[in-house]
Amino acid sequence: MKYRILGKTGLKISEVGFGAWGIGGPAMAGEVPIGWGEVNDENSKAAIKKAFELGINFFDTADFYGLGHSEELLAEVLKPNWNDVVIASKVGHQLNDDGSVKLNYEKKYIIDACERSLKRLQKEVIDVYQLHSAKLIHLQQGECIEAMEKLVKDGKIRYWGISLNTFKPGEEAKFFIDNNIGHTFQLVFNVINQRSLQEVIPLASNLNYGIIARMPLQFGLLTGKFTSETRFQKNDHRMFRLPPELLVKSLEKLEPVWDLADKYNINKTSLAVSFILSHCEISTVIPGIKTVKQAVENTAGIIKLNDEDINYLHNYFNEELSALVDLYETAG
Repeated sequence: MKYRILGKTGLKISEVGFGAWGIGGPAMAGEVPIGWGEVNDENSKAAIKKAFELGINFFDTADFYGLGHSEELLAEVLKPNWNDVVIASKVGHQLNDDGSVKLNYEKKYIIDACERSLKRLQKEVIDVYQLHSAKLIHLQQGECIEAMEKLVKDGKIRYWGISLNTFKPGEEAKFFIDNNIGHTFQLVFNVINQRSLQEVIPLASNLNYGIIARMPLQFGLLTGKFTSETRFQKNDHRMFRLPPELLVKSLEKLEPVWDLADKYNINKTSLAVSFILSHCEISTVIPGIKTVKQAVENTAGIIKLNDEDINYLHNYFNEELSALVDLYETAG
């Protein structure tokens, strides 16, 4: 495992981290799935342990992942090694009694939610605390910023940042940059969705923000394991985010990309992760890991792509793949 610095935090973290959304389990918001389908807690704990053994020291979770269950599982396995790992969590998504989801960035809510996360994690401090998809209006209102700065002052969190909007990350990132607040950005960046590269990543990198790349495998599409017949469980959010017609279209558009995997003699997952890490601005990439097999696959075969192939994938995004991102936005 190789390590990089998480921007201005100075934290030394594994270039491949552990995305812990999936291990939260099949949580629901009313009739809407907010997880990745059925999981086995014993498999999840084995995956966390294996990831740590492979050198992963950055674990990214949220209080909304499994409605707290993801944080609890990380604590169960990693508590003896808290001094050797960096834990990132998120706040801002609240489940109402009627099953609806509320974005809540009020100061009191964030401070109270942090205490609940600390209790589930069995920790005294969270290393990186992130606003979970906060919108520009929330930042302008200012309560969430006041809350984060108070949590730092009170020693409840070490650093803070924002997990940016999946499809339009620019406004919120610009607010952070213009006001010189926070330490990290978590954003979507992968072969299929390169929008962040056009605006956010260069600016953030120049100002030494730590950059966490999420969704590196785009719902699993970039593993190459899906076929036109793939279907998802009703408690898997991909059921509505990746309907059959969009799945087929995505697979067709990706066919030319796989020639690069053959060229480098690596599998498709390795190609997807390698593309992201070939950009030096990225601090870490956080594929979702639910099994020991995924822990191994997501950390193996990582290489530096040459400039010609990186440019090819940039151009292919602009010419062919950017239209797919618009379809994902409509579906999700």
